[in-house]
Amino acid sequence: MTLTDYIALAIFALLWTGYNWATDGKVHFQRISLTRLMMENRRRWLLNSLNRDLKMIDTQIVAGLQAGTAFFASTTIFALGGCFALLGATDQVQTIMNDLPYVFRGGRSAFELKVGGLACLFAYAFFKFAWSYRLFNYCSILIGGIPMMSDMHEDRPGAERAAGRAVKMNILAAKHFNAGLRSIFLSIGYLGWFVSPYVFIALTIFVIFVLTRRQFYSEAREALLDDTNP
Repeated sequence: MTLTDYIALAIFALLWTGYNWATDGKVHFQRISLTRLMMENRRRWLLNSLNRDLKMIDTQIVAGLQAGTAFFASTTIFALGGCFALLGATDQVQTIMNDLPYVFRGGRSAFELKVGGLACLFAYAFFKFAWSYRLFNYCSILIGGIPMMSDMHEDRPGAERAAGRAVKMNILAAKHFNAGLRSIFLSIGYLGWFVSPYVFIALTIFVIFVLTRRQFYSEAREALLDDTNP
């Protein structure tokens, strides 16, 4: 491990933290992010459920969100297993990498540390996806607790509070899902570290650039905008 490696790792952590800070909804920029727009649409969806008795529509939507979360959780488990398999084949991998041009060779210990860091990324993503899956499950229960329209007229504020709890749980589940997804995206940049710290920095900046563009300048964001949003 050289000084350049530590600098590259610090840049990786700094960019990851900065991107999370900019898109998690706590910071309000003049240009609203795709994540914050979707938070508002999640709130609109669940508050709209107050106007219908058929809550199966809402629970089916949550079931679809859970299915996607379960898929990514399973994927990260396979990726994590691949990291441990890679640790068991360190000598073979080192032999292959030694024959490749323009690859910085840091030795066996450095390679194992890099693989260990990659495993930590996938483990972090798995825990985020698993918790998100559980929160979507809680959200389904909360949706089931929203009063029927006949009961809502008797206690409208109570019904709105019940819907508000489901909204908060749904947004929280989405937040953890997004955190796990970011970890997977950034693992692509992390793979550049196996070539050199400079490739690591370049790939990380590229991934952050792509993610930032999708959050603030994508067609998906424009599709959610109305005339009042910048």
